[in-house]
Amino acid sequence: QAILLVHWLLTVWGCMNYMLPASYAWGNFTVLAVGIWAIVQRDSLDAIVMFLTGLLLTVLTDIIHISVFYPAHDHLSDTSRFSVGMAIFSLLLKPLSCYLVYRMYRERGGE
Repeated sequence: QAILLVHWLLTVWGCMNYMLPASYAWGNFTVLAVGIWAIVQRDSLDAIVMFLTGLLLTVLTDIIHISVFYPAHDHLSDTSRFSVGMAIFSLLLKPLSCYLVYRMYRERGGE
């Protein structure tokens, strides 16, 4: 639950400025919705596998979004700087989240 809360907050903050496209928000919020499904159905291996797969895929898509849509000029507003910083922080936390979700998968009986 803490993983979902942290990534939800960082994604919301990452979407505060319109620098990142709507696909960034759609991708991350969809994965978080699957994470809610994984929390609600504790006995479902499918839910936790889909959540883990979604987190791994958003690592790749976040790298692409941030690198392609990062502005080229040096005059960023404070809001833009904060928004991109939170998106990068979310990206940096995702490998740890993937590890924790993988441990949950193993606890549920996954191989």
